[in-house]
Amino acid sequence: MPLDSFITLGRSGLRISPYTLGAMTFGDDHGWGAPVDESEAMITEYLERGGNSIDTANIYTNGHSEKIIGDYLAARPGLRDRVVLGSKFFGNLFAGDPNGGGAGRKAVVAQAEESLRRLRTDYLDIYWLHNWDRGVPVEETLRALDDLVTAGKIRYVGLSDLPAWKAAEAQVVAHFRGWTPAIGMQLEYSLLERTVEGELIPMAAEHGLGVLPWSPLKSGWLSGKFVRGNSTVDTTRAGLVGSPVERDWQVIDALHEVARDAEVTPAAAALSWVGARPGVSSVLIGARRLDQLRMNLAAVDVRLSPQQTARLDEVSTPALNFPADNNRYLAPSLAFAGATVDGRPSEASPFAGGQVRY
Repeated sequence: MPLDSFITLGRSGLRISPYTLGAMTFGDDHGWGAPVDESEAMITEYLERGGNSIDTANIYTNGHSEKIIGDYLAARPGLRDRVVLGSKFFGNLFAGDPNGGGAGRKAVVAQAEESLRRLRTDYLDIYWLHNWDRGVPVEETLRALDDLVTAGKIRYVGLSDLPAWKAAEAQVVAHFRGWTPAIGMQLEYSLLERTVEGELIPMAAEHGLGVLPWSPLKSGWLSGKFVRGNSTVDTTRAGLVGSPVERDWQVIDALHEVARDAEVTPAAAALSWVGARPGVSSVLIGARRLDQLRMNLAAVDVRLSPQQTARLDEVSTPALNFPADNNRYLAPSLAFAGATVDGRPSEASPFAGGQVRY
């Protein structure tokens, strides 16, 4: 899907590209990211190809990621309002300060002001809660975010990496109180991480949250660099996240087979697969070099066949927590007794047999 074939995000009026430029790699402060000139080149490439959605966070490269984006937009008058700019709060940049991060009111407001300063803008299109702060009532966080919306400093609210039950609670509380509800959910989702299909993806659909998968290439494992038996694939980041185990290799092997059959790169095949999953609005893609970004953006032109998709679905099918399989397979049988409802066939339940009624 081309970058300028826009998607409406969740239950909102905000339209974004099917691939969002993730800026976690902007800045080489940690020794592995992209320098300023390479980061700016990636922004230019993405925008010139029709993309409009950029995502960062206050904690990315110690705030340098936000500054790079802010300086880039400030140098190009008129561009800021054409971009959907999102940042995340939660990460603490001040060692020893208990209110320097998290989701309490003091921290939420302070982090917003700091992000706006670094980004050189007076508003954020989406402000994402980056994680779950167990010690803060969800009402406090939601009211602080609603106040920021009222003040014009943020336009929309997003959630990232929350348990499904907490995200659902947040949505219910926001609607009940008349506060601004979230419109999107960021979560890890890839061929090697599909357990989100148990509760997070259905919850997002039920509560009007568009899904933005992060790490769709599983820290590079699905990029094509990892080949079974090749010991040269270890990188600094791979050293931080570990190495594939046998089940991962089975998925990686199948991905390479499908990519060869489709005549595309493994990265493009993996990105196309996750982008076509139910509930997914926009896939977060990032890179450390311009050539890597271009390889990832090749996925916009990839359409896997039903057979190729089925092959990847089968080899990567996860074991989900109860009651996912119960709800998915047993419930339709019990409820519909073999009837097809909403296009989904069901099997006749053994409890539905016989003509005698009591």
